[in-house]
Amino acid sequence: MSLAAVAPTSPPAVVVEDMHKSFGKLEVLKGVSVTAREGEVVALIGSSGSGKSTLLRCINLLEVPDSGRVWIEGEELKLARDRHGHGKPADKGQVDRIRRRCGMVFQNFNLWTHRTVLENVIEAPVHVLKQPREQAVANAERLLDKVGLSAKKDSYPAQLSGGQQQRAAIARMLAMGPQVMLFDEPTSALDPELVGEVLKVMRDLAAEGATMLIVTHEMAFAREVAHKVVFLHQGKVEEEGPPEEVFTNPKSERCRQFLSREGR
Repeated sequence: MSLAAVAPTSPPAVVVEDMHKSFGKLEVLKGVSVTAREGEVVALIGSSGSGKSTLLRCINLLEVPDSGRVWIEGEELKLARDRHGHGKPADKGQVDRIRRRCGMVFQNFNLWTHRTVLENVIEAPVHVLKQPREQAVANAERLLDKVGLSAKKDSYPAQLSGGQQQRAAIARMLAMGPQVMLFDEPTSALDPELVGEVLKVMRDLAAEGATMLIVTHEMAFAREVAHKVVFLHQGKVEEEGPPEEVFTNPKSERCRQFLSREGR
């Protein structure tokens, strides 16, 4: 049974309203609005350059929106403008708080190469959350078991496959206890035979009720796991709805063409 059959009716975890973002003269987001409820999996699909990754980066303030409003777990992000008129965070303490709530997994694994897998996972809990080391290690070992990496805890990233490195990155994100999980094409840098092991971890998280926004080109995965699919085209939400509706009977001609190219 598709996980999409258990669509939640819980309060909003992430609300994006009329978000705009430009880089120089290039307008990447042109008034995007998206909502993810608690326990909901939202798959963001669309061609390269449609604004999907920028949207995720704006949610956790790795990029600052030029305009629009964002709420995370009911807290609105406070934005201001610098002397050039560009958006900037108005409250640094809030930025730190939001990033703890919104864990992010990137295309590239961003593991510290000089630290073991276990050390990568405990670094932020010890130094940011101020967890006692013993507690952080116990939690990290539990999470590494969860992602199938118990035997690799003392290995260095260079000794791991790409799929193992990405699973380690997911464990590192989970160690911070995020309420919202953001995945930016987490399998795009992997060899095809390694994609499945990462998707399995994400599938398990979805089954446990995690709130997830996922930028992905894995259409079968999106169809199976997502409660809602959002198709972005040239910086705008072109179509959104339940996966069966979007994949089976897309209303937008652009969405239909995209899915045809992706071989849904």
